Amino acid sequence: MYDRFFQSLIDEKHPTGEVVAVDQFIVTMHGLAPIGINAMILFENGVQGVVSDINGVEVTVLNMDATAVSVGMLGVLQSDTLEANVGKELVGRVISARGKPLDGKSAPATTATWPVFHGAPSLMERQMLDQQLESGVTLVDTLFPIVLGQRIAVIGDSKTGKTNFLLQLAGNQAKKDRVVIYVMISKNPNEIAAAIARLQSDGSLEHTIVIATSVFDSLVESYLVPYVACAIGEYLWYGGTDVVVLYDDLTNHAQIHREIALMTGVNPGRDSYPGDTFFRHSSLLERAGKLASNGKTLTAIPVVLTPGNDITAYLPTNIISIADGQIIFDPNIFKEGRRPAVNIGLSVSRVGGRAQSDYQKSIRSSITQYLNSYRSVLEFSHFASEMAPEARDNLHMGERIFAVLSQKKAQLYSLAAQQVMLDAILSASKTANINIDALKQYAAASTPALDSPHEKPDVYKAALKQAIHASTVEVKK
Repeated sequence: MYDRFFQSLIDEKHPTGEVVAVDQFIVTMHGLAPIGINAMILFENGVQGVVSDINGVEVTVLNMDATAVSVGMLGVLQSDTLEANVGKELVGRVISARGKPLDGKSAPATTATWPVFHGAPSLMERQMLDQQLESGVTLVDTLFPIVLGQRIAVIGDSKTGKTNFLLQLAGNQAKKDRVVIYVMISKNPNEIAAAIARLQSDGSLEHTIVIATSVFDSLVESYLVPYVACAIGEYLWYGGTDVVVLYDDLTNHAQIHREIALMTGVNPGRDSYPGDTFFRHSSLLERAGKLASNGKTLTAIPVVLTPGNDITAYLPTNIISIADGQIIFDPNIFKEGRRPAVNIGLSVSRVGGRAQSDYQKSIRSSITQYLNSYRSVLEFSHFASEMAPEARDNLHMGERIFAVLSQKKAQLYSLAAQQVMLDAILSASKTANINIDALKQYAAASTPALDSPHEKPDVYKAALKQAIHASTVEVKK
């Protein structure tokens, strides 16, 4: 028996069709004309689907629900475009791709909707990016700064610290009037639970929306989840809120897209991926940027896996060519015990310099030069028993810099604290013995009043002087 909503759509003369074939979640229908791709279909048993292909009188619909439909059922056009329920009511919640609560609470009381496949803003609707997104991770904020509105990829093999970096970045957005949307695509339920527990424990969930699908959810739902997350972010963005969307990860998404495409008869291309894989991800990530109308930003940070640490594989190169930079996590560096395990030689932020002051750029340049010298000296140190004083100083400075850049998952530092730490080790004598732990503690404790390293130069200089003194004196004791 039809429910009231289904019947109301028929009464309003919406196009209808009949199911003529069902293959798992792939539904073939006759009728429904006129209709377009990505239109939303409602079946008589309450199941929803999205149109993926139109071939003459045949329309291919992807079942979005776990409940099956059967041959002979009727379907009706619900809307011309697939839409997601959106709103500020979702902040602090854990939901599925279809907006169902996954946190044990009641359904979010959203009243607005937004197109899931919304187009990216035009060039005339955008502004130049110029404000840094603080991750709280010294190495990233100093050497590969992320800019609000940027598209920067996080790339690396499994178990190299990518998810931990995303959670650190999410945690560092507290009290910044910024919403983080953390998308988990076809993940193990244990991974989802662990990430949510981490966000709850450090208070990050208060400004975060978690949208998750597990390996047990339907392929269609997992395919749609990053677009749904982007739609929710766009609604908040156009409404006057800075939004950061973390896509974890687009490798799973591409594999799901490949599986759906092969099952629907799409010809395979490179690595058996369909030819539109690049478009699927570029159309998603290009929706990020900064709006000229309100000055607010949507930042996109996609994660991509590199099995065997091969960044030249199909998916990583696709995302690298779409994004404005990449932060590469290296399993070899991870095995050495360095955290974060970022490959400094291969990582880059192509627009990061726009958000840094000239002084910050000078520090970044000095750090980069010392690290390059350190790597050269380190190679020769394995072959020579004695080194020149200059080489020994470079080796000592490199070790000191890496000690400052090393960071545990629970540690987050403001930009001012980061600059105090780096300024201290660059200003101190190369032969000085600095207690790095003491330096970090003092820098974090002495800079809460500084919102940025650019303001209150007298306060900053005093904090820097005291940081050098406190960290060196403690060692001499």
